[in-house]
Amino acid sequence: MDAPESEPQAESIGDLLGRLVEDGRSYAEAELDLVKAIAAYRAQRARRALVSLAVGWFLLVTSTTAVVMGAVLSLAQRLDAFWAGLIVGIPLAAGGYALARYGWSGVKGLARDPAEQQAIDKGGGG
Repeated sequence: MDAPESEPQAESIGDLLGRLVEDGRSYAEAELDLVKAIAAYRAQRARRALVSLAVGWFLLVTSTTAVVMGAVLSLAQRLDAFWAGLIVGIPLAAGGYALARYGWSGVKGLARDPAEQQAIDKGGGG
């Protein structure tokens, strides 16, 4: 007794290849969206760090000019001009260095941070 064929029709190779191409395209688009999201996140962090660096540098230069001129001229009436310049210049240079270093550390810290790494791990990217 021959039973009627009840097996489902097998997909053709062309249909399988078409599905494979479509799945590959969907995967590539998802990866591209992930890369775009990472780039946008890093750009936001970079913007904050660069603004901090620029504002800190600008304030350092402008305020230092005014303070240095006033302080050196004032101290030069009581001390030698060299010592007056040194007494005023060293603390200001230390403050400027601290601000510039803070801004630069923000720029250098643009690599993956823990929150970004956790989002990548959760999303399955790598």
